Amino acid sequence: MQLKNRGVVITGASQGLGRAIAEACVREGAHVVICARGKALLEQTCAELSGLADGEQRVICQAADVSKPEDVHRLFEIARDRLPTLEGLVNNAGVYGPKGPIEDVEHEEWWKTIEVNFRGTVNTCIEVLPIFRRQHYGKIVNLSGGGATAPLPRFSAYAASKAAVVRFTETLAEETADVGIDVNAMAPGALNTRLLDEVLSEEPGRVGADFYQRALKQKTDGGASLENAAQLCTFLLSSESDGISGRLISAVWDPWRKLAGRVEELRKSDVYTLRRIVPADRGVNWD
Repeated sequence: MQLKNRGVVITGASQGLGRAIAEACVREGAHVVICARGKALLEQTCAELSGLADGEQRVICQAADVSKPEDVHRLFEIARDRLPTLEGLVNNAGVYGPKGPIEDVEHEEWWKTIEVNFRGTVNTCIEVLPIFRRQHYGKIVNLSGGGATAPLPRFSAYAASKAAVVRFTETLAEETADVGIDVNAMAPGALNTRLLDEVLSEEPGRVGADFYQRALKQKTDGGASLENAAQLCTFLLSSESDGISGRLISAVWDPWRKLAGRVEELRKSDVYTLRRIVPADRGVNWD
């Protein structure tokens, strides 16, 4: 019960990874407030999660569009009023957005993707930080994706927004250093969720033939584990990860279960961060 009696807000939690994270939090003893834009599926998910909770746990849902500050403000009003405590925030809400070369996509949809993926993350952090600062403790987990660490042609809004989320995570971690607040980004791996189905519903030329073929293979192979990603998230929300902050951690590739014993090493290094590669990093000298 890593999260016993901890309150956690989880965005984009009506399905897919967000739902898996919410379920893992409930199973670990947390009180949760979940949100998503679609009310019907959100309420169904809330009812299912309530069935997993014990008599003392609170499972609350509130429809919200995280790109709208007024929706986010109301979400945290509810969290403050109805949860006994609030120690965690998971920013999972996200969209792929328009697909195709930048000059061919609908530009309003492109910017809407930035609004949801990046501004939505900023909006929730703005609301929760005063709470965390007052209590000198809090955990923020921001969802990254494949676009954060490598170019993602034909998904430019998604890639740009996720890179922004990671750099914002690192910056916010610096701003909250020594306040008892940990801020991290999580890369869950290639998951078989609605985003994959969205890719497969497109013409291969729209998303790129190679990307489409990889998506087909992923669909067949099963993709990365939702459970593993959710377990990393509960680790980052728990006291076990206290002191780990400002990192981008892969659920698939990084030995995150061993990081609790390496907090001081992490603090003194740039491991699991975005950085610029210079010639010396590749063993060459161009001076």
